[in-house]
Amino acid sequence: MENKVSLFDRIFKPEHIVLANGHSVDRPKSRVPLIATILLVVIAFSIYLTEFNIATVVERFEQFFVILGKIFHPDFSYFENVVGPLFDTIKMSLMGSITGCVLALPFAVLASSNINKNKPILLAVRFVLGLIRTIPTIILATVFGLIFGLGTFAGTVAIVIFTFGVVGKMLFESIETIDLRPFEALESLGCNKFQAFWTACIPQILPTYLSHCLYCFEMNVRAAAILGYVGAGGLGILINERIGWRDYNGLGMVLLTLFVTVLIIDQVSTRIRRKLS
Repeated sequence: MENKVSLFDRIFKPEHIVLANGHSVDRPKSRVPLIATILLVVIAFSIYLTEFNIATVVERFEQFFVILGKIFHPDFSYFENVVGPLFDTIKMSLMGSITGCVLALPFAVLASSNINKNKPILLAVRFVLGLIRTIPTIILATVFGLIFGLGTFAGTVAIVIFTFGVVGKMLFESIETIDLRPFEALESLGCNKFQAFWTACIPQILPTYLSHCLYCFEMNVRAAAILGYVGAGGLGILINERIGWRDYNGLGMVLLTLFVTVLIIDQVSTRIRRKLS
């Protein structure tokens, strides 16, 4: 009968273990003490660097419920001020998502190893897509705000770049999983790569591509809501303004409007993606 050593035995029992059949084995040394020590050192070092103070948390914790109580009692009269920036946020997200998704398609093809056999171009396109995805949208909006000036245009360009990187990455991974036999057959009949890809591959990746586009649109609505912090327009301007004026009831109205909008977009997008799958 096989002898199994429990976790308790591995940690607390002696190094030398005698089995029921009379044989003895040397228990492997547990790494739990070492891992626990390293973890404690890392936590202590993090507390030191961040100047975390539990006493401050306990002392000010009641303010969390005070502010939250005001947010959960929104000022509905403030809604008329939310409508304009809300439409700016949706327009930024929609325009940025559409443009970024369209631009991502050809680059996703170039980044697919089963379509593009040119190694330098393949690696260069993948490097660009990976680099873009590492930059947060709000950083992009800050940079484009300095270049193009403050306003929704800078936010839209930032969303275009972000969407381009995300959709390009997800799409080329999807392209690499498709059946290439129709593509190769069309090439053997004399079609060029574009004609063969458009006819044989686009129908296979179209549902996945549209699903990626809808998913990015959902993310971009949320992201666009905070771009106003760097002067890129949209609801972020109101959020920053209400927080600055300590108007938490007005802030609650802005957040409630954003929540309902995102919820509606999410439900519609989910239904569309289910029909595409």
